[in-house]
Formats: sequence, structure tokens, C-alpha cells
Amino acid sequence: MNKTEISEIKKQFDPDRCSIERICTCYVGSEKEKKFVAKDSFLSLPEEEMHKYLAFFKRVLTGTIGKNIVNLEFPLVEEAQGGKQHFLLELRDSELTDDDLLEKFYDKIIDYYDNPEKYCILLIYSAYDIPGKASDELDMDDASDYVYRFVLCCICPVELSKGALGYDVDKNVIGELERQWVVQAPDKGFLFPGFSDRQVDIHEMLYYSKKAEDMQPEFIDGMFGVEAPLTAKTQKESFLTIIEDTLGEQGDVETMKNIHETIAEIVQENKENPEPLSFKANEVRQILQKSGVPSENFEHFEERLDDVAGDDATFMAANIQERKFSVKAPDIEIHVKPDALHRIEARTIDGKQCLVIEVDDHVEVNGVAVRTIGKPKETV
Repeated sequence: MNKTEISEIKKQFDPDRCSIERICTCYVGSEKEKKFVAKDSFLSLPEEEMHKYLAFFKRVLTGTIGKNIVNLEFPLVEEAQGGKQHFLLELRDSELTDDDLLEKFYDKIIDYYDNPEKYCILLIYSAYDIPGKASDELDMDDASDYVYRFVLCCICPVELSKGALGYDVDKNVIGELERQWVVQAPDKGFLFPGFSDRQVDIHEMLYYSKKAEDMQPEFIDGMFGVEAPLTAKTQKESFLTIIEDTLGEQGDVETMKNIHETIAEIVQENKENPEPLSFKANEVRQILQKSGVPSENFEHFEERLDDVAGDDATFMAANIQERKFSVKAPDIEIHVKPDALHRIEARTIDGKQCLVIEVDDHVEVNGVAVRTIGKPKETV
């Protein structure tokens, strides 16, 4: 799913568009016991309560694709009878009316979700009547082509509210308010099946993690049978390691400038593409080649990449592109905006390696505007 498709589904969680038919709730105690289970018609809930739930469902579809929101593709084995995708399909098709399936679903989450504290599982079933599109791309509400039937799950931590002073109406005093167990914003969540090209895609799903670096690979594997993708931080670290290994002793400032500019150019070329930009192994190789890395440096490129990130690793552009070009040395750190890279140059002066930075008439030193960088040396 791309950002446009995610946005379209997210809009369905507005009160005036809501097509949620059923909501199921399971409250899990700190001993992993199911303390409370409920199943309700969503539209029968009080309005204020409904608004709070809708805010949670929107949160699961909020974030950056490739960071805290990732697309997962099911392996074929999980789509067979008894597979994890097949189970989710049965759950969706039951419209959350099958109590046995719901119990199995809750048990799976309890088995694989890593949280020693209390939490709440929220699961909804919805049927979105997909409007057709006119030639001007405007929705045609009376020309629906397909119905997107899906389930969305939120796993929300439950925490004790903070102590506070308040007014007790019955006693007519100011005193400490009673603390309550409060359902927090989702920590994990998912949308199944996927919504691609404005149609149902049962081969994919969307997974959400509040913290991009806490994907819980064991949970993803146990619940969905899918190998968790590299986290945003790991993608960046792996990409830098691959560059460093490939450059070897030939790494220099100019080559790094070229790599930085090459990635920026590719991102700019794909700016209008709604699909999240990513790079596979062969595309990473092309980036380095285009940036001037010698061909002999790629003799063991595939093996190095496999060791660092896996042979089928994907690097999201949003995770590896640097906003600024940074140069660090002992006691020195320089940051240059991308459009000013031409002002920085590596030179050897008096036998010493130096960075030469071109500046204009406006220079500030410790916040003070100065006219010159330094006074010219007097000649004798």
C-alpha cells in the first residue's frame, strides 16, 4: 500500500463516513489472562466513545512507510489451509461473529505479543464501498465498483493514570482523585488484507509499530508467518556499512558527495510517485557505480551485502537519505545543506588534508556577523 491508498482508508474512520460494522474487545491482565471480552455493533456505541475508538484506528494508519508502517507480503505456505494468512482470511470472512475464531485470535496475540503489563486488544470489521473515479479523479459515490472488506487490530497498553488533585462534588472538598486504568494509544496494529490499486489484496497486509525500532520480529513471525523487515535504523546502518566496505581504501569526500547527490536526484525524480521509494541490492550497486566507485570494488559486493543485510534486503529511501551532508573529524563537525555541496572541497595544502569551504559576504561567528573570515597576512 502507498500513502494515497492508506490515506483513503484512513478517511473512513471519520464519523460521517464510518463503515465499521463490529468491534471486539479483549482486556489482557499482567498474567496474560483474558479478564474481559466483548463484542458490539460499532454504530450502537455512544458518540463520545465512538470518537475515541476512531482516533485509535487512525493512529494505526499514521506514520512513515518503511519506518513505523510497513507492508508485509505473505509467503505462499501461509496462504494454504491452516496457514496464518488463511486464518486471517477466515476471521475477516466471519465478520467477527465466530467466537471460536476470536478466541484463537486473542490467544495468538497473547502468545506472541511481548508486553508484561496490561493491554487491550481492539479488533474491528468494516466494509468500505469503494467509489468509482471520474475522469477528473473525483469520487463518484453512486458508482461503486468493489467492496473492500477488512479487519483492523489495535493493541493498546493499559496504564494507571497519574495522581492528581481535584474537586470532590459529594464531599465538597479538594482532594486526590481516584486513579483509573486508562487505555493508551496503540503500540502495535495491523490492517488486513491490503488495499492496492483501490482493490483488495489478500496477499499483503499493513503492520504498524508506534516505535519504529521496536517491530517485535517474533510477533510478526508468530502472528503472520512473515520475516520482519529491517528496521529504519538497521537499514541506515547496513547501508553505510555496505558503502564503507565497497569503497575500502578509496573512500574520499568527493565520492561521498557524489553518493549523496545521486540519492537526492533519484528521490527528486520520484517525488510525484505515490509508491514509497526503495532500493534493492542491484539498485544500491547502480547508485555506487553512478557515483564513481571503481568497477573493481564490486568483486565481492553481493557477498558483503548478503552478510550485512541479507540477499533480499530492501532499503527505503526515507531511511537512508541524509537531509544534510555531514563531515566529522576529531573536535570538528560540519553540516552542509544539499544545495550547497559545491561549496565544500577536499584539498591538500602544505602537505595537510584540508576541507575548503567557499563562503559569501554574509558570515556569522558565534551569532555575530563578520565582514571577513580573517585578516590577510602582512608580507615583509
